[in-house]
Amino acid sequence: MSVLEFDNANSIFYTYNPPTSDAGVTFVFFNALTGDFGMWEGEIGDALRDAGHGTLSFNFRGQAQSPIGRDVTIDAAQMTADSALVLEHVKPPRAVLVGLSIGGLFAIQAWLDGLKDVNVVGNVFVNTLRRDGPRLQWINDGMMRCVEVGGLDLMRDLFMPLITNEEFQATVRENFLTDAGYTALTPADNDFNLLAAGGTANWDLSYEKIDMPVLVLTGQQDRLFYVEQDVADRTARMPNATRIDMANAAHMLPAERPAEFAHVLVDFAAGL
Repeated sequence: MSVLEFDNANSIFYTYNPPTSDAGVTFVFFNALTGDFGMWEGEIGDALRDAGHGTLSFNFRGQAQSPIGRDVTIDAAQMTADSALVLEHVKPPRAVLVGLSIGGLFAIQAWLDGLKDVNVVGNVFVNTLRRDGPRLQWINDGMMRCVEVGGLDLMRDLFMPLITNEEFQATVRENFLTDAGYTALTPADNDFNLLAAGGTANWDLSYEKIDMPVLVLTGQQDRLFYVEQDVADRTARMPNATRIDMANAAHMLPAERPAEFAHVLVDFAAGL
């Protein structure tokens, strides 16, 4: 485990394991807004490393163990810049970018903006592709209203059935809708500002310029962000993209189906 430190108030926590085989790639994982590197480092990371691949995961500034100064604005541009900073600092060999949800947007935007001395050989969008518009803006605003009233606990209580599959819901249900009560978040809280960053994202990407091998991985039980036509339209605009749809998963696919997710990544790397 390492730290990319900028100053006393700003640093990025990351953990890196290089590939152990000549054919190995380095899977670089990008969190969603309130995510944590730990999701990637358990069963998923172990399986990839056992197959000879490398892994690099990190927490954006503002997420756990990655402090951010009060003078730094958390927004999509800053999180994209953090993505580039980590990649250019570590310089992982044969990088495959893997982003969950909006994390995939930050990853590919960093690549589109230009990375110095970083060899990226592939990209995996995990429930990333979507169209901006009134519906997405309403979702963003609704999430912000939730945390203003009851913090992340209220947001998760309300949205968890929409972003996970039913089998997963049954295993975690007892941890939600408890009697513990809620605590509102304010702009003084990093989680508040991380969520607000979702409203600053530009989803109108130059998909035609993404000419490397791309895997579009979709959990079809995602009842919040998944719109088939939007995913299909954006996939078709990329010259070297393929799709895998998982009927037994939803938006939080890596957490719901870690073994299957790792298997899909290993198969994708074999074709690079």
